[in-house]
Amino acid sequence: MEFEERVGALATKVKNQADAIGTEEATKNAFVMPFISTILGYDVFDPLEVVPEFIADVGTKRGEKVDYAIIRDGEVQILIECKVSKGSLKIEHASQLFRYFATTNARIAALTNGIVWQFYTDLDAPNRMDEKPFLVLDLSDIDDTLIPEIKKLSKANFDLDSIISAAEELKYVGALKREIAAQFREPSDEWIKFFTQRVYEGAFTARVREQFKGIVAKASAQFLNERINDRLKLALGAGRVIDEANEPGHSVTSEPVVADDLSRDTEIETTLEELEGYQIVKAIACGVVKPQRITQRDAKSYFAVLLDDNNRKPVARLHFNGRQKYLGLLDENKDETRHPIDTLDEIYSHADGIREAVARYA
Repeated sequence: MEFEERVGALATKVKNQADAIGTEEATKNAFVMPFISTILGYDVFDPLEVVPEFIADVGTKRGEKVDYAIIRDGEVQILIECKVSKGSLKIEHASQLFRYFATTNARIAALTNGIVWQFYTDLDAPNRMDEKPFLVLDLSDIDDTLIPEIKKLSKANFDLDSIISAAEELKYVGALKREIAAQFREPSDEWIKFFTQRVYEGAFTARVREQFKGIVAKASAQFLNERINDRLKLALGAGRVIDEANEPGHSVTSEPVVADDLSRDTEIETTLEELEGYQIVKAIACGVVKPQRITQRDAKSYFAVLLDDNNRKPVARLHFNGRQKYLGLLDENKDETRHPIDTLDEIYSHADGIREAVARYA
């Protein structure tokens, strides 16, 4: 079973059994241990890999426990604190994680109720766990863009450097997506005021706020629906003029359009290797610009790494679709030179060229 399929299977289990889980111990047995075992790939019955009720005395705090510690090469790498699945997660639930994070070698901590997994690291201050997660996985509503990042935490693909290098962007992108979703569901006063003052010339009084509360919510919902409809129309080829339709013996059909769109979409497959190569290029580029400015776009023939999500600012191209892999670097005239590589580590040997490309745009 592929990694994505295992995540989907656990999500189905969560959906079917969540209402029957009423205690923290039941949450661990039904959801948390299967996540550690089937998703992260660690043997929950091997004390050399997973230590339940992990104790690391901190100062005057003696005998406090973290629910699970995941061990790699004899060192604690991931700490996990569990709460009952019927409860919501709050930062106050992570008191042991905060204390233990500073006294172990762990760079990753997870707070979970078995359904929602909040992953933390130390972006804000070294050896001090951040107060906000860099990644939130909700098994009741999976964000597919997070699957490659979760895979990096698994035993077979554990890549701490890549996780940490991507954590800052993940943290803010995820937080912004959750905030935008919340505002679309129930607009806050600030959200209402922000848009009202751009279309209403009068004073923003309490009466105006109440009047526009429903209007902003309605406009937001209609905007989303229209965007979805536009994508559907594009996929079906609506609005395209088919000249042959007026010719005898020709009929209008959406089949060629749909086939073309499906062919285009299905031929683009972003691989884990491409994403790992992207993280290496990004880590190198971070010596010149902030990490959130380095983005990626996949295409049929190559995987592009861009500055500021601008296709006019290519940092590098990863040609990983053939038997021979190439790293493409472009000069000031946008002429590309392909450098053959056999392993992803060889990208580091072209660090100067990557930094030069970034510096030209930055």
